[in-house]
Amino acid sequence: MFDPVIAPSGTLLGLLQRGRGDGTLHALTAPRPEALAALNHCVLRDPRHDWQVENRSLYYARLYLDLNGELDAIEAHLFDAEDVLDAEESRTGLALAVLGHLASYGRRDALELLRRYAAHGSNWAWALDELALRDDDAGLRALAAPVLARFPADPEGEAELAATVRDAFEPRPWRLWAEDPRESIATRVRAAHETGSFDRWQRQMRPTGPRPGWSVQAVFDWAQQGLDRGAALHVPAARCLTAVAGPEDRAAIVRAAKDGGDGARCTALRYLAEGNDPEALDLIEAAVATGSTVVVEAAVDSFERMRSLTAVDRARGWAHRPDELGAAAGRVLACLGGVHDRDLVLAALREAVRGEGPDAPTLWTLVDGTGRLGIACAAPVLRHVYRETASSHLRGRAARALAATDPSFATGFAVECLWDCEETTRELAARHAETGDTRVVERLRRLAADPAEEAEVQTAVRSRIGPEETAV
Repeated sequence: MFDPVIAPSGTLLGLLQRGRGDGTLHALTAPRPEALAALNHCVLRDPRHDWQVENRSLYYARLYLDLNGELDAIEAHLFDAEDVLDAEESRTGLALAVLGHLASYGRRDALELLRRYAAHGSNWAWALDELALRDDDAGLRALAAPVLARFPADPEGEAELAATVRDAFEPRPWRLWAEDPRESIATRVRAAHETGSFDRWQRQMRPTGPRPGWSVQAVFDWAQQGLDRGAALHVPAARCLTAVAGPEDRAAIVRAAKDGGDGARCTALRYLAEGNDPEALDLIEAAVATGSTVVVEAAVDSFERMRSLTAVDRARGWAHRPDELGAAAGRVLACLGGVHDRDLVLAALREAVRGEGPDAPTLWTLVDGTGRLGIACAAPVLRHVYRETASSHLRGRAARALAATDPSFATGFAVECLWDCEETTRELAARHAETGDTRVVERLRRLAADPAEEAEVQTAVRSRIGPEETAV
């Protein structure tokens, strides 16, 4: 999947792509055709950089309800010829998740569309998972024949069916079909269940990887073999060293950290850092100066995981470095530093935004640290990150930091956060938004009564309004 193109944050499309609460508020006051066009654009061209962790489906489904939006565009997207050519989940997953939420809100057209796609679409398994949570038994039973028809009745097809049943995210349809009164269906599904269970047992009986009695060198060799295959195994390898290495092996591990092969060097650095070895910090600094890209990344990551006072003190000295280790030092201070480290954390935050933009991965930790340390003068930078980042998770972290640093948060961003796409951000807003705003009170009541809302959000809402207001 290509990285999505995100519109400017001041446009309706840009707001909706980011999942900001202001996106919903602007859409409800915009001309309806314009609002629906922007909404369909988002649903059909998933705007998330990480679609597996960022939330948008409930946010978009609620807006479809508020706009009384038709589903013609989603239907055309799902059943386009491209569905056969591009079977990637990312092409249709968001649209199917939106349909799932709409079905739970009682939209019959969304339920029927999910059923049709489960019977005929490429990403049928996702649609089936949505239906498993929302459809009745009769609706699911009607899908048994078209779904099973996807698997040829030959050894290869039966093996694929067994793997699908074994790995199903939502098992309800398969359990229902195993008890189907049609013997041809029930027999196949029960056999697939049995084969899948046997396969799982066989995998458990054939573990791969380190064995008891391995030597330190064997662990290093295993890590290098993984690296040669393109798999970074130094983290589990370091855990293996903890089990097999004794005091007499320290010298060999230190040598590997200094000049071993990449797999051994990454493993040794991780092991020494996790054990707070007295030479670990010097070895990390040397690795950043002389190591390959993979060694530098492992060294920096190992340093960031250290929690000793010595590591924090070294971070203060490294924070001014213009390299990966300097950036990591800023993150360490954001997590573990004290109030006297505020200037260093603020400088790291500003440098990250200036040099890498509002979506820089390093901002996650720096933004959290800014809020933890209560750096009030960082509020303008945090507001910029909040407005501009395409990551709804980072925006939520910026909102949390603003709640701790910006006195205007309760009457400003907290209000729009009540409509945000992330439940953690809505929960934060429910605890902070100023209830003198009539929009806030009305929104809190709606969230309290919405069966699709997360329990944590509703708990926060009920801490702000009384039982009689909740029932309204």
